[in-house]
Amino acid sequence: MLRIEDITYSVEGRPLFEGASAVIPDGHKVGLVGRNGAGKTTLFRLIRGELALESGAISVPKGERMGGVSQEVPGSDVSLLDTVLAADTERAELLAEETEDPARIAEIQTRLADIDAWSAEARASMILKGLGFTDEEQRMPCSAFSGGWRMRVALAGVLFAQPDLLLLDEPTNYLDLEGALWLENYLAKYPHTVLIVSHDRGLLNRAVGGILHLEDRKLSYYPTPYDRFAEVRRARIAAAEAEAKRQDARRAHLQSYVDRFRYKADKAKQAQSRLKMIARMQPITTPQEAALRAFTFPAPEELSPPIITMEGVAVGYNGTPVLDRLELRIDQDDRIALLGRNGEGKSTLSKLLAERLAPLQGKTVRSRALRVGYFAQHQLDELRPEETPLEHLRRARPHDTPGQLRARLSGFGLMAAQAETPTGRLSGGQKARLSLLLATLDAPHLLILDEPTNHLDIESREALVEALTAYSGAVILVSHDMHLLELVADRLWLVKDGRVRSYDDDLEAYRRMLLASEKPAKSDKVSEKPKRPSREELLELRADVRKCEARIEKLEEMREKLAQKLADPAMYEDVKIAETEVWQKKYAEVMDGLDRAEALWLAAQERLDTAETP
Repeated sequence: MLRIEDITYSVEGRPLFEGASAVIPDGHKVGLVGRNGAGKTTLFRLIRGELALESGAISVPKGERMGGVSQEVPGSDVSLLDTVLAADTERAELLAEETEDPARIAEIQTRLADIDAWSAEARASMILKGLGFTDEEQRMPCSAFSGGWRMRVALAGVLFAQPDLLLLDEPTNYLDLEGALWLENYLAKYPHTVLIVSHDRGLLNRAVGGILHLEDRKLSYYPTPYDRFAEVRRARIAAAEAEAKRQDARRAHLQSYVDRFRYKADKAKQAQSRLKMIARMQPITTPQEAALRAFTFPAPEELSPPIITMEGVAVGYNGTPVLDRLELRIDQDDRIALLGRNGEGKSTLSKLLAERLAPLQGKTVRSRALRVGYFAQHQLDELRPEETPLEHLRRARPHDTPGQLRARLSGFGLMAAQAETPTGRLSGGQKARLSLLLATLDAPHLLILDEPTNHLDIESREALVEALTAYSGAVILVSHDMHLLELVADRLWLVKDGRVRSYDDDLEAYRRMLLASEKPAKSDKVSEKPKRPSREELLELRADVRKCEARIEKLEEMREKLAQKLADPAMYEDVKIAETEVWQKKYAEVMDGLDRAEALWLAAQERLDTAETP
């Protein structure tokens, strides 16, 4: 059970927590929500003991393992699979330990059985597949992958280690829709306590059973998924606002009497009494609402349809097509979501539509006056950290007055304080707002958004939905946020096997299809004729067999030592009956482990035999 008791903590004199308390029961999955900058990540650091509280206490049961993703996996030569296996340090240490003591051998074997050590490789592989890595990629070194993909490996590692308290801070920011849906399903079945910071309504409704809300420097726990929490909170806000209006009316009535009669001798005492009543009134504050979160997209003029058509188009890199035979049409009133696993070509198609990539072949016709706005996550890194949002906007609009520039920024929720803050010091959500502003500055007829909701809190995501609904241009969306896709998109395109096709079912059907499928990520390509394994693959299979044989040999040694112990007549003296039962139990556990090890060896040997068969 996680206990947060009356904690207080400030950053640079700004209080984030003042007397905040909460209790998270064991085994519960809880979503931590709150506005950007409220202190959610800071709370995680306080729970992990990385920061010192000013007052109060945070406690977890003694011996409980805590885990989370704090940084990406380094780019080493270690394979992804071995990196994930090493994340369970207890398993690695137990397997590496050498001892002659039969009692310690039995303890090791018991613990290995408890943590299901013999199925570790299969479990690690399953997690990596769910997060988008093929069998071949799992054998590749970490250095072969970019930072975003290595964050997935780090996430796989902590999921594999299965800590008793799992802390996850916006884990879906590095995932595509398919990976996010897999993670949602995995967390719903996770056997221990989970505390997750997320702004993904789908995950907060389906993977967690409680919401921990951080607001006004306090913590409030709601034992419900997000939508029910939102209903309760709206009702609380409405009640507080109504009470505040009644109080304001009462205060105004009393003040009116005071203003009329305070200087009249016969009414002065009554006026003074009303002044005291006003002073005693405690202000009724509504729950803290975020600053302006609205987005204001400029409206483009209407163009004749279609705005883009493609016939037999191929696109790719260095002359090699990623997508080909594209037959597409886009009209100005289209709202299209791109579906498909990472690596299938969604971003490539987005760049083609945005003219960031030239077609390799085929015919593309665009409206002559067409303007395209393009937003992608990498553009946040392209912002100049030393420049303020005002300076970014001034470079794009040199002839606008300072008032016009500030009005544009405020239309995207960047108020006076943020307008003159160096971009490097802005939050991820504020940078995303600035990039969205720059992408829509010219009132584009086609707006391409690649993961626009990363770093945006839930209120900002709702504001984005409203802005896109009101927007009069075409929209192409790539996002892992199903809530956004469901509310905005009215057409679905599936990017798969080098083609782009219309997907005629709905998003819920797509979700069910992904979760029902047992195929690993990116393995749903057209089946190819089986080919003979390479020499390296054969060597790897033989190595697996040798590992299994070594494991069996080690367990046989354990079994022999325990058998000798149990064969000692002295073990069966009256005074040692209880001790005998303990040793017999340990012997049974070793035999169970030996059965599992032999099953793994048989499976490995069968894979090798199949590969070596001509």
